[in-house]
Amino acid sequence: MPPPQRPEYPTLALIAATYGLWFAAITALPTDLAIPVLAILLAQHASLTHEVLHGHPTQWQWLNTALIRPGLGLVVPYGRFRDTHLAHHMDEALTDPYDDPESNYLDPAVWAHLPRPVQVMLDLNNTLFGRIILGPMISMSCFVAGDLAQIRAGSHRVARSWLAHILWTLPVLAVLSWAGFPVWAYLLACYGGQSLIRIRTFLEHRAHIAARARTVVVEDRGPLALLFLNNNFHVVHHMHPKVAWYALPAMYYKNRAHYLRRNDGYCYPSYRDVFRAHLLRAKDPVAHPLRPQPVQTAPPIHADHPHLT
Repeated sequence: MPPPQRPEYPTLALIAATYGLWFAAITALPTDLAIPVLAILLAQHASLTHEVLHGHPTQWQWLNTALIRPGLGLVVPYGRFRDTHLAHHMDEALTDPYDDPESNYLDPAVWAHLPRPVQVMLDLNNTLFGRIILGPMISMSCFVAGDLAQIRAGSHRVARSWLAHILWTLPVLAVLSWAGFPVWAYLLACYGGQSLIRIRTFLEHRAHIAARARTVVVEDRGPLALLFLNNNFHVVHHMHPKVAWYALPAMYYKNRAHYLRRNDGYCYPSYRDVFRAHLLRAKDPVAHPLRPQPVQTAPPIHADHPHLT
């Protein structure tokens, strides 16, 4: 029998600090300053949620889940994030527009039959600027539409996730009301938090014939790395998803050559380089370049077509 897992105190401390600063922001800061502060804290909460669904920071998953259950970000049910993200960790399916729930690619046959304005919008969404500005709106509209379709088709699991999310969001709304914090300002902060997260997810995965080479490393140790809990060392996370966030950089640099061989050199030195390369230039096409090209008749877009992250 393996020894009990020790609590991961850095993660616990960060969870406590995030909630404490969130409460301070809505009660003590002027609204115009609170909005960007809250956006950062909501992005941090999303990163902590990602840690929790991978089994951190204690050996008791029910406790881990309870620690981040309050729906601070309002828009993404924990149960749906858990289910789609764990499915995303099936590395053989990475980037597949149907089998990877977090893929940003579309089937070329679907892409070819989209209205031109939609294609222009999705092309812009494949630049970093577009992903920050439009990404949350595009991904959430696709995500909600897909989940509503699954609920109408009889998915009790999806319906339960949304019901639980609504119930866990009520205390957040109650605290905001008690503090007198404007709803419009909080919604703007939620959008900002989602935009920040999309800096990380923008180029985490690429289309590549080898599944092992689809996952990036951004060798950044600055503020964004902390905000993303070192998930910029993404190939290490995919290979060792049970390793805590604060151990990922050392694991990477101890065997850097190995990881870069494994992902075929898919690496950026920093997020500054990511912005420089892709702020206004798409990193790749929306249509998945390794899938068959479209035929005359497009296949139907299924109700469970993955959302765009």
